[in-house]
Amino acid sequence: MDTTGSLSLRRYGASLGSHSHGHFQVLLGLAGALDLEVDGRGMRVAIGGGCVIAPGAHHDFEASGGSLCLVLDSSDMGWAHCAAPALQTALPPPTLTLARYLASALQQGRPLAQAHGPALLLEAWLPSSRIPAPAEDASARRRAIDWPALRQWAARHWHQPLSVADMAQQVHLSPSQFAARCRAEQGQGAMAWLRSQRLGHAQLLRAGGMAVAEVARRTGYRSPSALTAALRRG
Repeated sequence: MDTTGSLSLRRYGASLGSHSHGHFQVLLGLAGALDLEVDGRGMRVAIGGGCVIAPGAHHDFEASGGSLCLVLDSSDMGWAHCAAPALQTALPPPTLTLARYLASALQQGRPLAQAHGPALLLEAWLPSSRIPAPAEDASARRRAIDWPALRQWAARHWHQPLSVADMAQQVHLSPSQFAARCRAEQGQGAMAWLRSQRLGHAQLLRAGGMAVAEVARRTGYRSPSALTAALRRG
């Protein structure tokens, strides 16, 4: 399994018996209520709630009235900070908004949901200060790029024409160094990464019900029609 994980929408009903997985399973309640027993501990995932099940934890479920959940199956060890062996919580509003958007995007077949949704969920679930750093290697000894902080900086400057040099300056690297690090760490070129962040921000605002014109203004698209075209391309 890809360590970033796989997202799916699942409907639950009668119990299928106790089982376990070799990966983390994250459940986010969208409709109905799902009753769980995880290693003998009972819990419920209702609308707006979430649960993280650790690898190897035996669990059983039942939803007598039916339940719809956004489910992430992931081997990303960052989720170890959320499961002990299972953490039940009420989702903060931004995480719930993200979960609802990802559910809608999955139904519409939007590829960005699978590509970026798992990482965004982990980032939204925990404060960035608690997300573990990758294992120490040669690249870790270089100046680390605080990607969440860079995303936040970009979001405050969508109204300006941003360049690779602008982003590089924020992380104290040369443009060529930043471009190389972006491709190595984010899997895409610097400007492609910037465009994906802007589009992702616009998608979240639209999922929250904000008007297209206001979203276009806040995210720096030249017109509402340009934003609409970008959202359709997804």
